[in-house]
Amino acid sequence: MTILQGKQKIKMVVCDMAGTTVDEDNLVYKTLQRAINQRGYDVTLEQVLAEGAGKEKKQAIESVLNTFFEKPDDIIIESIFQDFLNMLDKTYQTAAITAQDNALDFFRALQQRNIRIVLNTGYNKHTAETLLNRLGWRVKKDIDALVTADDVPQNRPHPDMIKFAMHMLGITAGHEVVKVGDSIIDITEGKNAGCRLTIGITTGAHTAEQLKTANPSYIVNNLMDILPLLD
Repeated sequence: MTILQGKQKIKMVVCDMAGTTVDEDNLVYKTLQRAINQRGYDVTLEQVLAEGAGKEKKQAIESVLNTFFEKPDDIIIESIFQDFLNMLDKTYQTAAITAQDNALDFFRALQQRNIRIVLNTGYNKHTAETLLNRLGWRVKKDIDALVTADDVPQNRPHPDMIKFAMHMLGITAGHEVVKVGDSIIDITEGKNAGCRLTIGITTGAHTAEQLKTANPSYIVNNLMDILPLLD
């Protein structure tokens, strides 16, 4: 049974992509760092991860620059964003991208429990679909839906992507949803959507200590560790 306290049945698990279900060795944030640095702003990967992890990528650029420098104008942010998109497109053509450990086994275990699996991401749709294609994952087969930053008016930490997924799959209550992610903003997004559980995972952008600051329901080290929390 997938019954939690209050007799609420979990009907959907929403997972982040990079760092949570996809292992690309922080390639996106390394590319984001390069795009920012080549414009004369000296930032470290740790700074990019701390301020940008999980966010829509233009929003991530703006957050990094606003935190460590005087606020740049919108033209600079847009220029860096376009550089980032071009660089990422080229990088993804040859980069090693794999599933996180046990990702497909986790998806199948959820399917066996009649729990819908949704991937959501701060990537745009083109980037997210490129990742799915590289991994050979298919919507309606391996996962039930993909929701990206392009699909909603407001990105994380707003709950729009989770609410959009709920609407797509006919789920009406946040207490029927679990959110899983590797960044603080993933946890905040889940809380803002009223999810029954918010689960941090240590395979990506933020450490367990960083994740704890968002007060998730649980922190795990592997996707399969989530299953007992649903039963």
